[in-house]
Amino acid sequence: MDKARYLLLENGAVFKGKAFGAEGDVTGEVVFTTAMTGYLETLTDPSYYGQIVVQTFPLIGNYGVIPQDFESRKSFVKGYIVREWCQEPSNFRNQGDLDTFLREQNIPGIYGIDTRALTKIVRENGVMNALILSELPEEKSASIWDIKQYTITEAVANTSCDEKEEHLHTDETADPLKVVLMDLGAKRNICRELQKRGCDVTVVPYSTTAEEIEAMKPDGIMLSNGPGDPAENVNVIREIRKLMDSGIPMFGICLGHQLTALAAGGRTEKMKYGHRGANQPAKRLSDNRVFITSQNHGYCVVSESLPDFAEVSFVNANDNTCEGVRYRGIPVFTVQFHPEASAGPLDSGFLFDDFIALMKEVGVNAVK
Repeated sequence: MDKARYLLLENGAVFKGKAFGAEGDVTGEVVFTTAMTGYLETLTDPSYYGQIVVQTFPLIGNYGVIPQDFESRKSFVKGYIVREWCQEPSNFRNQGDLDTFLREQNIPGIYGIDTRALTKIVRENGVMNALILSELPEEKSASIWDIKQYTITEAVANTSCDEKEEHLHTDETADPLKVVLMDLGAKRNICRELQKRGCDVTVVPYSTTAEEIEAMKPDGIMLSNGPGDPAENVNVIREIRKLMDSGIPMFGICLGHQLTALAAGGRTEKMKYGHRGANQPAKRLSDNRVFITSQNHGYCVVSESLPDFAEVSFVNANDNTCEGVRYRGIPVFTVQFHPEASAGPLDSGFLFDDFIALMKEVGVNAVK
């Protein structure tokens, strides 16, 4: 018989479900994702560091566990909540089930709760902390006080790589370009998208200085996605500010987008419940074309705070928040969404082609 497991929200709401995954009680920040596919990418996306993830799609795990689709070396989520998990997955690449994966990753899970009701609470009240429990405490008020004290800190430091990694291009017809990818909690597909476009990619830890990056003489610099409050990364922001003056083409995604805006003198703020899912509409302001994008962020760049040389290039078509910036006079552009999206959608993958073209253009001009 399945064991009971509880979710206690900081507003006092309690959800009773059934246990799967690892044993133990955990505290985390509850967020929801509306993606219908890509649960493996969600579970292994470092941007979910410190969070309890709720899947709004009711059935999760139907194609099992496929290590080739993982976006990082491990899962960084604190807990996992689904309406129903598939106990007999079917896929020719499947190597296991979701319950076993969560146990191996030491992640407690809950299933059998009303995820629709839970999502509505988060939408109406905003992102909040919660506790996953095997038994409800006698003094709920004391537990709620403890839950409210939880904060996500040092997220980038805990998800970045420890040392430099080299990844060679996979397009043998290309004259390779050299890209330095600053790992702020990077998804693997960023590197793969660059490799297949003829780039040799050097992945470096978040603590790498601007001087060390410039000494590598790259054709371009990639600033990855990542977790946590962007403003916490004071040292990284300082190094990005130097890189913006280097003349080296730079492309930032998600956290990289936010840190670049902060380096330019802009401001970020925490959103009520963020954008997480594979169906977020991003409108390009140059022609009002809308692209369906994958997103995972709880902070956004405040458009009005950007300096004069920063031009907002994309906005979210639902709430008009900043989704992209181009910086006039320097070869730098950034987006809040994920053009490397795996498992999709692929609408905005052309931005990698734009980055390749920018590197070649700057390289030609430098030779002249």
